[in-house]
Amino acid sequence: MEFYQVYDPLGHIWLSALVALSPIALFFISLIVFKLKGYSAGFLSLLLSIIIALFVYKMPAQMVSASFFYGFLYGLWPIAWIVIAAIFLYNLSVKSGYFEILKESILTLTPDHRILVILIGFCFGSFLEGAIGFGGPVAITAAILVGLGLNPLYAAGLCLIANTAPVAFGAVGIPITAMASVVGIPELEISQMVGRVLPIFSIGIPFFIVFLMDGFRGIRETFPAVAVTGFSFAIAQFLSSNYLGPQLPDIISALVSLISTTLFLKFWQPKRIFTSNGKEPTIGTEKHHICKVVVAWMPFVLLTITIIIWTQPWFKALFKEGGALAFSSFVFEFNSISQKIFKTVPIVTEATNFPVVFKLPLILTTGTSIFLAALLSVFLLRVKISDAIGVFGATLKEMRLPILTIGVVLAFAYVANYSGMSATLALALADTGHVFTFFSPVVGWLGVFLTGSDTSSNLLFGSLQMLIATQLGLPEVLFLAANTSGGVVGKMISPQSIAIACAAVGLVGKESELFRFTVKYSVALAIIMGIIFTLIAYVFPFIIPVTPT
Repeated sequence: MEFYQVYDPLGHIWLSALVALSPIALFFISLIVFKLKGYSAGFLSLLLSIIIALFVYKMPAQMVSASFFYGFLYGLWPIAWIVIAAIFLYNLSVKSGYFEILKESILTLTPDHRILVILIGFCFGSFLEGAIGFGGPVAITAAILVGLGLNPLYAAGLCLIANTAPVAFGAVGIPITAMASVVGIPELEISQMVGRVLPIFSIGIPFFIVFLMDGFRGIRETFPAVAVTGFSFAIAQFLSSNYLGPQLPDIISALVSLISTTLFLKFWQPKRIFTSNGKEPTIGTEKHHICKVVVAWMPFVLLTITIIIWTQPWFKALFKEGGALAFSSFVFEFNSISQKIFKTVPIVTEATNFPVVFKLPLILTTGTSIFLAALLSVFLLRVKISDAIGVFGATLKEMRLPILTIGVVLAFAYVANYSGMSATLALALADTGHVFTFFSPVVGWLGVFLTGSDTSSNLLFGSLQMLIATQLGLPEVLFLAANTSGGVVGKMISPQSIAIACAAVGLVGKESELFRFTVKYSVALAIIMGIIFTLIAYVFPFIIPVTPT
């Protein structure tokens, strides 16, 4: 049995797009209007997408069910595993009592919540995004900020917005390197184009976060520190993305901005200390021995070390065929859909099938690196084994509904992608002609909303972006960069991201509140992104990198 995707099943692309859009619209309405829990909204959207895949797109029932199960499993591994491990690490730190010492050491830098969000949500979150991606950065940074006294919903929403700037270069540049390998455009060229647009947002996002927290007064009062953060990050991001490639911009930019801001705070502090709860900041008067402070930071130091090890080529080589640890990785092919679903023209130049393989690397996955850091922390923090087991059990119990939500929304994403619904929406936007320079980032935004991943969005729509660029006589790299850049502002409303953020701060079941908080900003930033790429295409084309001949 083979299935050839049909992107205009109703004979008019905008009518087909309206039907394809209905599960997304249902998700928005379920959260914003009816204020349903995340898993309920996800389930309704999944159910509608299945009905449309079966009866409008004529996808065989066996393939629809296989797409559902593949997406659900992918939601469990690696995504849910990353979040479980990250929350377990944080909960261990709290259980040991050392998180209080860590909190006090952070507050000695500044007790001002506006700057703490910039340091942790933006700088540290960008570092984690550059290393791990997949929602882990938001989970870790939001949990830390709640521990520092921020309102849970506030912390989760601000961390989702802070996560905007680094997404395109996340997980050691995978969104760009993966797309480059598929479309045949040099990864450095795509990295350069992205690195000439995102620094604008990298400067603006820290100021925007402060504005959301404390208005224009907050910007005036924190301007020097926030300017140091934004400009140091943006400059490092521009230089590294244009001269080194897509692998290191996040990590380099995050470290530069974190160090620059920390050093600056040694000489400058805001005159008025702001706390989001309106209470006076509580800084412990007890002087902790430096050894205790070091131990308190060790879980997150170990987290950084293990993540870096997991990204090294020599470590990955251990898991390749013939490697010493190859036995720990398993592969399961979904025979009913693997090589049997064909993308068709105009998404691709000729009918193309693709393998559908579920990979289960027990060790070589980011979640396991975080889990190892947590296990090592058990001994460093002197947590009893019985207490550690209890903490892990409590973490699993706490995560049961978020895991269900993540699984359901990923199942919805894969049914939409494999049936052809996602491509229908992109083709409808492509039908706008030269105005598509505005909608090109919107396609990436839509792709990340559906899949929760900038990488998946780039793989899904990269070829289409290239095709439209050729038809319009515009540089292909412009539209490829637009896809991945537009995707970064879609991450904050992706159902997967919303579920992860709520789980991290103990707001399970309140996904609608968080979604309503972020959706207006996501839409606004997507519009700004569309305007920027239109201006580059028709007013400032010299910004586009030129391929050497």
